[in-house]
Amino acid sequence: MSQTTTQGTPQIKSRIGAILRATSGNFLEQFDFFLFGFYASAIAKAFFPSENETAALLNTFGVFWLGALMRPVGAIVLGAYIDRIGRRQGLIVTLTIMAFGTVVIAFCPSYATIGVAAPVIVLLGRLLQGFSAGVELGGVSVYLAEISTPGNRGFYTSFQSSSQQVAIFVAAIIGFVLSESMPAETVAAWGWRIPFFIGCLIIPVIFFLRRTLEETPEFLAMKKHPTASEVFASAIANWRIVILGMMIAVLTTTTFYFITVYTPTFGKTVLKLSAQDALLVTLLVAVTNFIWNPVGGAVSDRIGRKPVLVTIAGLSFLTAYPALHWLVSDPSFGKLLAVQMMFSFYFGTYSGTMLGALVEIVPKHVRTTCFSLAFALAAALFGTFTPFASTWLIQQTGDKASPCYWLMFGATLGIIAALTVYRGGKTIAVQDTVAA
Repeated sequence: MSQTTTQGTPQIKSRIGAILRATSGNFLEQFDFFLFGFYASAIAKAFFPSENETAALLNTFGVFWLGALMRPVGAIVLGAYIDRIGRRQGLIVTLTIMAFGTVVIAFCPSYATIGVAAPVIVLLGRLLQGFSAGVELGGVSVYLAEISTPGNRGFYTSFQSSSQQVAIFVAAIIGFVLSESMPAETVAAWGWRIPFFIGCLIIPVIFFLRRTLEETPEFLAMKKHPTASEVFASAIANWRIVILGMMIAVLTTTTFYFITVYTPTFGKTVLKLSAQDALLVTLLVAVTNFIWNPVGGAVSDRIGRKPVLVTIAGLSFLTAYPALHWLVSDPSFGKLLAVQMMFSFYFGTYSGTMLGALVEIVPKHVRTTCFSLAFALAAALFGTFTPFASTWLIQQTGDKASPCYWLMFGATLGIIAALTVYRGGKTIAVQDTVAA
């Protein structure tokens, strides 16, 4: 499909402003995702009561994962909409759906109040969030890539992930303040809802920011926008690159959910550290994640995507077990912080590179759909499954370091995919099924 920029195409007035407006929705998405993971134990008691604490926790993480399974559906349906209608309008639609899911979970009565309807409503809220999240990350990444300056695509797209780290940071601070100002029993009973209510109050601000978002010059310059059927046909024709893109993204998603969503639960229930310690580690991880993402994107702009992807995936594979074994042998705040700082470096550097890589290897005219589908599959099948997989592995093996095998699996997929995509120094070809 031919794409040329005409002299009359409007240009972005402020790239910094555009980045802030585009990434605002990512903040809401990750803010809620983190809260669901951090307060998993309280949510389990409120909506999935069980005499067995582990069973209740698995049910909660199961709902967390089921919501993520809607991501591929959202990637295809909403991705086709964004590729056809435009980046700006599509990102407003995804925010609307996501906001509704957040409100549902925040205000849903407990199991003790309305019975079995409670977990059903929570599941509905998670399905809506998963549906919108399926294209939110892809839509924002494509937007940032299309407004980037020459030679800095990796740096610009990395701010999609960096914005999520701000959400983790804010959520962790709120959680830390709650744990310091309220008894643990009060937080578990109803205090956990307060951060969700705060998320609801943020929604109008984010809507205002998204409504002032400008369309990308690259989308406006397209001579022809594909129809929904053409988008679906192209996605099918490029199934191989979508699968490889998914494999590249797996390490990003598994590491991210391990060091953010799962860490508070891991620190409290497995390592038996205090809630404050686990929260403080997560807060510091969010800061370093924010730093390493643009560093990874900028470095890959200079030396290429392949060297960064393969190196970081290799280091992750080699160090995951020794690091976690050292941590669980004698748990402490210092050890947890050191191990999570290592994984934060891996995640941020790899993620900042991966986002730029995915934008570049998918077909231009269906960027949002193919990018979102690749990442949504990685997040749905692997990333958001990480808390469940980690809990299950520890339960089955009795080895508190066993979550490392899940991380090593993600690293292996990343190495294989990167070597395949960039075989012989050339990027794998894509199929263009849309006529100019």
